[in-house]
Amino acid sequence: MMNFKDFNISDSVLKAIGDMGFEKPTPIQKMAIPIALKSMDITAQAQTGSGKTLAFAVPILENIFIPDKSPQAIVLCPTRELCIQVAYEITKIGKYIKKLKILAVYGGQPIGKQTRVLKKGVHIIVGTPGRVIDHLERGNLGLAGVERVVLDEADEMLDMGFREDIEFILTNTTFKRQTLLFSATIPSDIKKIAKNYQNNPKFIKVKNKTGNIPKITQYSFKTHPKHKFDDLCKLIEAYDIKSALIFCNTKKGVDFVYKNLKKNGYSSEALHGDMTQKTRDKVMNKFRNGNVSYLIATDVASRGLDISNLNFIVNYDVPLNSDDYVHRIGRTARAGKSGFAFTLVTPQDENSFANIKGKNKTGIIQKNVPSEDEIDAIKTRKILNEVKKSLKEDDLEKYVKIIKKSSSKNLSSEEIAAGLLKMLREK
Repeated sequence: MMNFKDFNISDSVLKAIGDMGFEKPTPIQKMAIPIALKSMDITAQAQTGSGKTLAFAVPILENIFIPDKSPQAIVLCPTRELCIQVAYEITKIGKYIKKLKILAVYGGQPIGKQTRVLKKGVHIIVGTPGRVIDHLERGNLGLAGVERVVLDEADEMLDMGFREDIEFILTNTTFKRQTLLFSATIPSDIKKIAKNYQNNPKFIKVKNKTGNIPKITQYSFKTHPKHKFDDLCKLIEAYDIKSALIFCNTKKGVDFVYKNLKKNGYSSEALHGDMTQKTRDKVMNKFRNGNVSYLIATDVASRGLDISNLNFIVNYDVPLNSDDYVHRIGRTARAGKSGFAFTLVTPQDENSFANIKGKNKTGIIQKNVPSEDEIDAIKTRKILNEVKKSLKEDDLEKYVKIIKKSSSKNLSSEEIAAGLLKMLREK
């Protein structure tokens, strides 16, 4: 079985990868790293969550010349959230490379702050195409020394109208540069960019998650618009969902679910496009840090965000298409972990959901929303299982003596246990 030591990479990068808890490379890393280390161009078809950031970060870091403080590599991303995430990941992988400088540049942050850092010298730029061009036009950034360009989530950048910006940046870097293109899909526009701006690229394809989501348990639940919110709460209670990313199709839907969860005592926050970037960043940090349990979002949050240890995704609204479904549920089961994806389906959603199911070959299991009685039984069973575990693992002699001492002809041990269970269930 291949591991990272089998690649021809430096001890400093190997150590950082080990610190991150990675032992064996993912399929995209196995295929891309050896090719990229030879400075060859790559067109890679890989979904979000496949480990592609490390796949392009390692070759970039292995070729950085620290004494040269001008940009040597540029990673282009569709959103500021992905820029921040990718810059953070590259920083972790390069943490043992002394004096390495990485900067994320994106809109929504004062350009003056980015300008000051650029003028001090930066080795790697991670940016949205628009903000990179902004710095180029202001004379803050030069491309003469750029030897590597990465297009991350290239299809998403094209969908967002960044084609001209991407081509401008590629045209103004040296022809001898290495170009690494990563995309979930390879439509004709991506093929044109590969043909026009890459030099004999090697094509890599990692099996599409649309037909291969082995570590995500997917359930659908039939509901009715009138009962939809109540059913969401039942699922949270029945499956003991301590934290979840909940998707709605509209801003109005996000606000409705957020306000009602809050009203019912659930720690929640909303995230959608009407918010300022500063507010969105604040909300995301609260969710990532565990200071809020439920994040209700539109699809603005479904791409480019890597939230570690997120076990549950809930589609409060059925996604508009299969690709959106895959991108949403791909927020869980990151880095080889497992996760759950729940979808609430009303009668009006049945046709669109049938299309999604048809394209998702792993199968989505249909289940019933638990009744109040079933939820009550689940909660009781959970407490009793914890009690059984404690009986096996803990020293309970002290408590046994207390129960024996408290019992009498009028009050049995079973009645004391029942009273304690009632207190635990109703607190």
